[in-house]
This record gives sequence, structure tokens and C-alpha cells, in this order.
Amino acid sequence: MTDIRSSIIDVAKKAGVSIATVSRVLNESDKVKPETREIVLAVINEMKYAPSPAARGLIMRKTEAIGLLLPDLHGEFFSEIIRGADATIQHQGYHLIVSSSHNDPKEIEAALRFMRGRVDGLVVMSPQVESELLLDTLPKSLPVVLLNCHINNPHFDTIVTDGFGGARDMVSYLFSLGHTRIAVVKGGENNIESQERLRGYRSAFATHGVPLNKAYEFDGDFTEASGFEAAREILELEERPSAIFTFNDSMAIGAIGAIRDAGLRIPNDISVCGFDDIPVAKYLSPSLTSVHVPIHELGAMAISRVFDRLHKRTKGDAAHIFVPTTLSIRNSCKKLNGKSTQEKEMIILR
Repeated sequence: MTDIRSSIIDVAKKAGVSIATVSRVLNESDKVKPETREIVLAVINEMKYAPSPAARGLIMRKTEAIGLLLPDLHGEFFSEIIRGADATIQHQGYHLIVSSSHNDPKEIEAALRFMRGRVDGLVVMSPQVESELLLDTLPKSLPVVLLNCHINNPHFDTIVTDGFGGARDMVSYLFSLGHTRIAVVKGGENNIESQERLRGYRSAFATHGVPLNKAYEFDGDFTEASGFEAAREILELEERPSAIFTFNDSMAIGAIGAIRDAGLRIPNDISVCGFDDIPVAKYLSPSLTSVHVPIHELGAMAISRVFDRLHKRTKGDAAHIFVPTTLSIRNSCKKLNGKSTQEKEMIILR
């Protein structure tokens, strides 16, 4: 019976060649005679030998894989990032290795160490990652692109969406509808994206001269459950807000559930808007007004940037790419003392 655990040493011994020759055959080198190649391939097939990806990567100095480290894998936002990355990577004949850090520094470090030697480039999206950890864990020659990490370091290309501007524009839009009592549901306390969106939310109040009531700022963690619980608290306020702005669409979906459980209508009794504009947002009832982030394009852009570095198409210092947002205006927000502002979906460009 053939041993499927055969090593390259076993193959070389049975074929009567050196280990280096077997390696050249596996790597399709032209330095092997045709008759020797046929003998080695026949032995490989007979013994069902398959080199490990890590060993093959060491031999070829490439793995033909790109890593993608995300803070979570749950929800449409991350699914869209993965879809954009995967569609782009397939055109290059590479594979995508996806891992999640769960925003845990220890898991981030473990994931980075796992990726080392297994990928030719890496995209990292994690609000908790630090430059020092990346520099200490990864080879300097490895192309690394940071997605919404807000790290200003000459070693790493960064792609950052305009969370500040998007939140500011959404609140300004709500002001234009007559809303001044606008509750907000934030992300995690140490989440950089949430901090930028909160900064934009507060900036809009200052710019328009509207008094800011921090009692309308509620904690969330970007999950539907946290949006649901925050909305329940908001609805119990003595002076109930006329609008709720959540820092992602998942929390908006949770908030919508709590509002309906309370017997209220959207947008007649209270307006709701979110952030990210995930694909399902336009199919909700009512369709959700949201800050549009080109999620699919972000994944594609990050992978393309890795390949630019990998194939030396881009040289020099790290690039810092800023991605603007727009507003997707739909039916979940209503003008106070007036009709709903939209009969159909439209996009307001910044």
C-alpha cells in the first residue's frame, strides 16, 4: 500500500535523483532533463506525494496566497470586503487566506504569526493593530496594506474611509429635515472608526450652532443586538429624539426591531439612519438611509495595492489613500411636520 505521507526524501530516493532535482520538477524548472522529469513525476504520482504549502513557499520564495485579517467575519460588511478581495485576487491566479482577530491583541499577534511564511502579501483591517506589532512580527519585505487602521507609518500603505465626513454629512442632512434631537449609537469605545464618526457627529452640531446633548449618545458594539438595546433605552427617554443615527447598518437593523416592538412607525414616529450602506439596506422596509461606503471596492482596492507592491509597480514611501463617502437617501428618514423626503431612492454626492 502506498504511504500518502511520503516525504520529498522518499520521492528522491525512489526516483534515484537528488532532493534538489525533485524540487526543480515541482517548481517546473527548465533545468531538468525531460526524461528525468518524467521519472520523477511518475514516482510523485505513484507515491501521492504533495508538498506542504509552507515548504513549497520556502522553495519557490512565494506562496501564491494573500492574507486578509479582519476584526470579525460576521455580517454583510465583512462579506462584501471578502467578496471584493476574492474577485480581485482570482484574476491574479492567487488564493485568499482569511482570518479574524475578534479585536483581541493576542489573536491579532497569533494571526500575524500564522500568516508569516504562508502569504506573499497581507491586508490588515483591525482597529487594535499597532505599527510596532506589525514591524516586530512581519518581514519588512512583505507587502502590507492597512484598511481603516489609521496608522501613519512609512512602512505600510493605508486605505481609510472618511468616517468623519460621512457622519458629519448625515447629521447635516437630518438638520435639513428639521431634526435637532438626534440620538447616536456608537461603536466600541476604543474603536477608531467609531471615534471618527463620533467626531463627525459632534462637528455637525458645532458647525450648525445646534446645542449638543451628550445624553443622546449611546454605546453599541456594531452588532444588531447592541442596536436593539440602545434603541430601547432611547425610546424610554423623557424627551424622545426624533431621529436615531447608528454608526453602522447592523445596529440600525437592531434599532428598527426595537422601534417596531414599541409599536412605533418608521419614519412617521421616528427616523432611522445608518452607516456603511450594506447591500441589504435598500431592501429593508422602509429602505434605510445610510452613509454609503464603497465596501466591495475597498476589498478590491486593498488587494490591488498589495499586488502593486508585490510586482514592483509601486515604489517609494507608503501611500495613504483617502476614500470619500456619500449619502444614500432612502425612505427611513422623514422631514418633520412634512411628507417623507423621498418617493424613490437617490444618492446625494458630497
